[in-house]
Amino acid sequence: MTVRRPEAPAPLSRRGPRPLMLHLGLAWMKSSSSSAASLNWNNVWANSSPDNPPSPTAQQATLEEILRQDRALIAGIAAYRSAPYVRQLRTPPAIWEEEETQLLDYGGTGPAILFIPSLINRAYILDLMEGGSMLRFLSGQNMHPYLLDWGWPGEVERQFSLTDYIAGRLERALANIPGPVILAGYCMGGLLALAAALRAQQSGAGKVRALALLATPWDFHAADASLPKRISDAMPAIEMMLQFSGTLPIDALNTLFAMIDPYGVGEKYRDFARQDKSLPRAKRFVAMEDWLADGVPLAAPVARETLGGWYVANSPARNQWRVAGQAVDPAQLNLPAFCAIPARDRLVPAVSAQALAARLGQATIIQPEAGHVGMVAGSTSETSLWRPFADWVHGL
Repeated sequence: MTVRRPEAPAPLSRRGPRPLMLHLGLAWMKSSSSSAASLNWNNVWANSSPDNPPSPTAQQATLEEILRQDRALIAGIAAYRSAPYVRQLRTPPAIWEEEETQLLDYGGTGPAILFIPSLINRAYILDLMEGGSMLRFLSGQNMHPYLLDWGWPGEVERQFSLTDYIAGRLERALANIPGPVILAGYCMGGLLALAAALRAQQSGAGKVRALALLATPWDFHAADASLPKRISDAMPAIEMMLQFSGTLPIDALNTLFAMIDPYGVGEKYRDFARQDKSLPRAKRFVAMEDWLADGVPLAAPVARETLGGWYVANSPARNQWRVAGQAVDPAQLNLPAFCAIPARDRLVPAVSAQALAARLGQATIIQPEAGHVGMVAGSTSETSLWRPFADWVHGL
């Protein structure tokens, strides 16, 4: 069954930042807490006391700063929503399709590389915009990249587990690429790529020749010991959504991400309000935010497996995650590996990804000074990731 995809983000119809009310509420909470703190003058001004409170001028300055931050947030959101940018890159031809999933061929000569994105975001982050496409860059560097676009989960995919995606759809897509292939996974896609590489190695067919992991998590408890409990506490409400629609909706996923960095969205939109909107940096910001708002729901079985298994139980790091009955153990991989671990990643903290790199026997590791999305599609991504990755491929 073909599922009709939602409209792409465009000026005056943009939905981001999603969910809007959550981010506005978080900003209001931050402003309110700052206002409450400003009333506790002993904490704010060291020389103040009940008998010597700060002057009305100082109080007014504090309140004006709070209002300024709120106005900057609204201005940044308004500027984003009215920005004229529209993504116009043409989708390359699909050489294989199954339901909503497509295998896109970016052309080129040289080593074949299959890029595997996350299941919860659109695949085009790796082909974001003119001058900001990792795949089109690699295609011009004597490589032949392919992109597995998972598509929108329809009736079939809503029953999928991770085993169905990896041992089923991913492997069938891989079979349609001639010759040995390098698997390259981004974020959650890196875990899928790792499992597929181990399965290919076990088969002995030599189909996979190397593995690249871009901002891929492994130890889900390494950076924040309180995160498992927060997600566990949210699971009853999440289960209700899963049973209602068969998926975890986009805004619910974004709410979970907000647990990791509650005030990050507000900060970046305040910064955008100050930017010169005519500069390339502003256009790239809009392109990235469009992609973030253009998310994909997560099939219910996968949501249970990732949230309950990965985040709460930390099953990968404990060697308890299995695909088609086989343990996914990176120590068993006998292939060259490339690990890109962005230093400023808030979604996948470096310590989580480093735990995976440490278990690989043949790992080349780079640590770009970038964030989770900026590493693959930011203004410095060509020098921080694309070229080092190309050099690694050509050195195999």
